[in-house]
Amino acid sequence: MPTQEKIESVEELRGRLTGAKTLLLTEYRGLTVSQLSDLRKQLRAVSAEYKVIKNRLARLALSPDLAEVKGLLKGPTGMIIAKEDPVAVAKALHTFAKANQALVIKAGFIEGRVLQPDGLKALADLPSRDALRAQIVGTITGPLAQIVGLLKAPQRELVYVLSQRGKGAEAAAPSTA
Repeated sequence: MPTQEKIESVEELRGRLTGAKTLLLTEYRGLTVSQLSDLRKQLRAVSAEYKVIKNRLARLALSPDLAEVKGLLKGPTGMIIAKEDPVAVAKALHTFAKANQALVIKAGFIEGRVLQPDGLKALADLPSRDALRAQIVGTITGPLAQIVGLLKAPQRELVYVLSQRGKGAEAAAPSTA
């Protein structure tokens, strides 16, 4: 017979998972409490949260379309839930995992797709959204700047020729002093 506390815990997790773009599963065995607190702080900075919940309760809270993820709920499992940028979350997780070898990344569910740890690593290696936008803007504005330079070249050359002609005329004119 489920207790009221467990029912509330499952409903709370279901509510957090609703509308989540990212769900990552980790095994936290071997991490200290302070390391887990540091991980939570780093994830909060990218609008994500780290939740440790019993596997049985997590299986109940997960929707049927996450059946692949349910199979990974073995051992001490922590869930990272984010409704924002999945790339930033993957970057923060991999940065922490490099510094803390005890954290094992099991898999992730990002915007409808299940990603294995190597797929999450590739996602973490992507440039940030702002960097990608800057690259796109640079790619678009580079050729436009060249075109503007080419269109201004005849006027610039004409001004240069006239100024040189004027300097030459001043040098050739006899001075009447």
